[in-house]
Amino acid sequence: MDLFEYQGKQYFARFGIAVSPGDVADTVDEAVAVAERIGYPVVVKAQVKVGGRGKAGGVKLAANVDEVRTHAGNILGLDIKGHVVRRLWIERSSDIAKEYYASFTLDRPNKTHLGMLSAQGGVEIEVVAEENPDAIAFLSIDPVRGLDLATARRWVNEAELDEAAREQTAELLVKLYDCYTTGDCDLAEINPLILTPDNKVHALDAKVTLDDNASFRHPEWEEFRVNETEDPREIMAKEKGLNYIGLDGTVGIIANGAGLAMSTLDVVNQVGGTAANFLDIGGGANADVMAAALEVISADPKVKAIFVNIFGGITRVDEVAKGVIEALSRVSISSPIVLRLDGTNAVEGRAILAPHLNAALITEPTMLDAARRVVALANA
Repeated sequence: MDLFEYQGKQYFARFGIAVSPGDVADTVDEAVAVAERIGYPVVVKAQVKVGGRGKAGGVKLAANVDEVRTHAGNILGLDIKGHVVRRLWIERSSDIAKEYYASFTLDRPNKTHLGMLSAQGGVEIEVVAEENPDAIAFLSIDPVRGLDLATARRWVNEAELDEAAREQTAELLVKLYDCYTTGDCDLAEINPLILTPDNKVHALDAKVTLDDNASFRHPEWEEFRVNETEDPREIMAKEKGLNYIGLDGTVGIIANGAGLAMSTLDVVNQVGGTAANFLDIGGGANADVMAAALEVISADPKVKAIFVNIFGGITRVDEVAKGVIEALSRVSISSPIVLRLDGTNAVEGRAILAPHLNAALITEPTMLDAARRVVALANA
């Protein structure tokens, strides 16, 4: 479960991590009330689970009540990459001397936790990794041993943070690691972590992903769900029991298996397309599941073409083919569908589909061929 910025900051605060004072607002009047209470100048920030808020006009500095009213009015209802702003975070403006980056996440291949720390914050870490990879200090952490203050101090020195920030940052990193582990996060990220002109360090932003598998240990997480404004596509998918994540592209994706679904997103991007979603139907590619998947994807007005990518292992491709045909008799689909079917009983599956193929239902022999065809259709 991804948290909004304000929820992430509230979560950080539970673990003693310093954040800017602020509060949420759902209306212009509430925004003004918060600003009056915490004191000017303030920053009015859109609360959406997507990057690029500043460039889209979703983050504005306000020096007085009139500016708060103007900015709050303009930002509420703003569409940022398909996410409509319904809530604001109003926080006390911070003077910034330096910006850093800090995060903890999983290193699954090595079965450890991974810390990343950089003296170059305020920009996407992917940009730093590409342009200046040596600017990131990585730390592999044994989950049994954890992170102590001495190790955090060595790590901060390796990252070459400013001397005035080092001790405070080391202490904060230990708290952030506690938040990440005790708080059952998949990701705990601060970008930027700032040093103020008076040499104070605190988190100016918060990106937190909670591990849903640990929700039984955290009944308090329910407040995050209650206050969450979900993507209507994801609500629909959840009601149908689908493993779906909405994205911003034009190619709808259906695949069986999380790894294949991720690979499908990658190959669509490789040939110049953009995925509208991640959708893993697992091994249950029967008619009911296929109909539900196609209904959810077809409800997205941005989808121009649909890519069904199935590799039959335990799943039999002939059963998938039957499921697709029956699903199409139940659901009205306006977008063309490109299928790549391979694996167990693939020949039989393609034979079942053959009489039904037309300009709107197409098969391709390979994943790359199918990706090229579906992207061409989406861009037509």
